[in-house]
Amino acid sequence: MFLARLFHWSNWHRRGPCLDHLHVVLYTRRGCHLCEVAERQLEAARRRHGLMVEIIDVDGQSELVERYGSLVPVVTIQGKVRFRGAINSVLLNRLLRAEAVKVRSR
Repeated sequence: MFLARLFHWSNWHRRGPCLDHLHVVLYTRRGCHLCEVAERQLEAARRRHGLMVEIIDVDGQSELVERYGSLVPVVTIQGKVRFRGAINSVLLNRLLRAEAVKVRSR
């Protein structure tokens, strides 16, 4: 019984609470190496935290090309631009941990 509880706690601690309420958007374009790296980073975060990540190709909309053009990848979380050009994994993890603390305290 104790081992089962310990396993459950360690699995939850490793995974953390589900953060599927966060609206995470990756603005990208085809052929962008940094965009591919950012997508892999967000996929790892999605698996760990249960994020929902929306991927939008900026080349599909002229307004997005004007807004983000050469800045891709751009990552927004809850509508706020958090990363441009690359994702700083330390800062991403810090943002997600802070959000997880909020979820746990509810």
